[in-house]
Amino acid sequence: MRIRYRVAVWSGLLLAALVAAVLASATIGPVELRAPVVAKAALNAVGIPTGLGVSIGTASVAGASVPWPTVDVQYAYPFAFQIAPTSELIVRSIRLPRIVLGATVGFALGGAGAVMQGFFRNPMADPSIIGVSTGAAVGAVATIAVPMAVPFGLQTAAFLGAVVTAFVVYLLATEGGRTPVATLLLAGVAVQTFLGAVVSFLLLQSGESLEEAVYWLMGNLYGAGWADVGATLPAITVLFLALVPFARDLNVLMLGEEDARTLGIPVEWTKRLLLALSSLLTAAAVAVAGVIGFVGLIVPHMMRLVVGPDHRLLLPTSALTGALFLVVTDTIARANPQELPVGIVTAALGAPFFLFLLRRREVHEL
Repeated sequence: MRIRYRVAVWSGLLLAALVAAVLASATIGPVELRAPVVAKAALNAVGIPTGLGVSIGTASVAGASVPWPTVDVQYAYPFAFQIAPTSELIVRSIRLPRIVLGATVGFALGGAGAVMQGFFRNPMADPSIIGVSTGAAVGAVATIAVPMAVPFGLQTAAFLGAVVTAFVVYLLATEGGRTPVATLLLAGVAVQTFLGAVVSFLLLQSGESLEEAVYWLMGNLYGAGWADVGATLPAITVLFLALVPFARDLNVLMLGEEDARTLGIPVEWTKRLLLALSSLLTAAAVAVAGVIGFVGLIVPHMMRLVVGPDHRLLLPTSALTGALFLVVTDTIARANPQELPVGIVTAALGAPFFLFLLRRREVHEL
């Protein structure tokens, strides 16, 4: 009961801080808006699903348009505050989608980072440690550099690249039905190195698209819309909820695989599931936002210092803090006179923290 109380209290506090950060972030931009105006516009954007419909649209495959079914959701909007149309347009159509997508991506990276650090029993691990981000980069840069060679959109190609990379690393590290963590880590490093070379080659071939490719690799939320949120938020929510029941198993795995087997944990099956879910979480985040580093490294470690190593508490608090962290860093990025990719800001804050961990000489302990 005590752990449930702590989870509820910490989650409530972090959720309140996240809501406050979202509202504060929406006031900042070339056009400054007052907090009450932002709050009213945000409430006007709250919709309650009332029905579903299916329509036939088109999708571009290999340069050709093909019929594609799409799901249409009907909403009812319970709030109708009167504010200036321009202010409402800025908040609902420009700022709020980007902020919500940033929170969603940070939520995924923070949660996946907590799982990976527990999985590898090392606080220096992060969600991209097995090459998921680099695989996404190959898919995205290939789409930008050689668009006719990739019959998908950029986000789909990035997601598929990340998933395929995780699967290949898993196959390379698995022998006789067992996947040693050390072998998985080394296979991830090797595949990352190879795919890094592929990305470099594709950048050389990108020609006039070089700037677009490099900008994606830096990680950014520019141009985010509600369609991005609608595609990402449900998937990340389902994947995270699927991870939550395994928090106790993750605690036991931290004792060592032999002890976990003795305590009745199906170790290999649990490892496969944790690896798959955390990889999919990372892939979904990277596909829409590019490579954003250090969120999955510094946030789980920081929360471990605050709330302790119990993943029943660490997992939700890391996810919520990741969302809060990325909202704040993206606000800093777009408040700059010349807007910066958010990946630059997270790296600028994350690299000193990384060095702090090294100086503490506790990188081998949880």
